[in-house]
Amino acid sequence: MSGLLIPIEAVGALVCLLLALAIGVVVRRRWLGRGVGTFDCSLRTTLDRMGKGWTLGVARYQADRIDWFRVFGFSVKPSRVLPRSDLAVAERRYPSGTEAFAVMSGFVIVRCIFEGKPIELAMSEQAYTGFASWLEAAPPGQNVSVA
Repeated sequence: MSGLLIPIEAVGALVCLLLALAIGVVVRRRWLGRGVGTFDCSLRTTLDRMGKGWTLGVARYQADRIDWFRVFGFSVKPSRVLPRSDLAVAERRYPSGTEAFAVMSGFVIVRCIFEGKPIELAMSEQAYTGFASWLEAAPPGQNVSVA
């Protein structure tokens, strides 16, 4: 009977570890979402029209930048930092084809030029309104482009 206890203890420890990891992700997500100026925002750096490459995330406005965090991660540091001065909106569109399944329902896709390279953000219509307003509210002297 004692030989059976070791595998049960190992399974129990594994279940506890997985539960702790899941709780950690949920607590981190709640911590990221508690601040003002936080919105759901998927990000993609590869411009594949087949809907591939999207990463679910949370974005948070700062004074002169947007901090973007992966939803399924443990770091409290942003995965991407998008300074307002290096960001320009090139196009706004709705998801089409298989891309509609890759982003959340009701989201609009915003193609931006970031540091000379294309990047796409998917966000709700309300979040896009705030995003466009934030870009337009840049201090004088910054070249800001909003489509």
